[in-house]
Amino acid sequence: MERVATAQSHKALALNTIAFTVCFAAWMMNGVLVTFLAANEVFDWGSVEIGWLMGIPVLTGAIFRLPAGMLTDKFGGKWIYGGLLFFCAIPMYMIQYADSFLYYALCSAGWGLAGVSFSIGIAYSSVWYPKERQGMALGIFGAGNAGAALTALFAPTLLSTLTDGGTNIEGWRQLPVFYASALVIMGIVFVLFSTNKKPASSGASFAEMLQPVTRTRSLESLSASVSGRSSIIAHR
Repeated sequence: MERVATAQSHKALALNTIAFTVCFAAWMMNGVLVTFLAANEVFDWGSVEIGWLMGIPVLTGAIFRLPAGMLTDKFGGKWIYGGLLFFCAIPMYMIQYADSFLYYALCSAGWGLAGVSFSIGIAYSSVWYPKERQGMALGIFGAGNAGAALTALFAPTLLSTLTDGGTNIEGWRQLPVFYASALVIMGIVFVLFSTNKKPASSGASFAEMLQPVTRTRSLESLSASVSGRSSIIAHR
């Protein structure tokens, strides 16, 4: 954590916010693409399969947010964020070859990791600002959620262009290539221009990092136990 915000702090925040915007745009691409493929009957997917394909990237991003945040605290945001961008570009690029539900589902699970950019960005932004300015910094970083809106607004138009207004349906396969390219370009920019920085607690083991969660659960269990006993006594 910095004692004062510096020009380097602002640069880190700007890179973080832009990377978050790109990741969230990629993370939300699935909703637009699956809707398009289902509407045009490109694949023989039923409502259950469509539901799974819509939910898998979101679930992946949610499940791995805690490990991603811990890795960022341990090794610093530059390498974890940069690695995430490059890694997510691979399954995003591979989705153009999808020919089955399983193939598509596995790829979407891979690029769904773009959703963990939220926890990485929060951890990496925080170390660059003093406590009294972290709220402002994280508020600016949170504006990267606009990436989801950008996908919702422009991906359908891009799909229409790539498929020649629906006359060349197979043109949809170029959409994930655009997103994969954006992830790779952002990854290169991030690695080249960002500076790695870790919190003072980076020396802690993963078990030590998890201790606050364990304590919280213990307190919740104790509180529930006390409440239950109080209720029993009241009924008596």
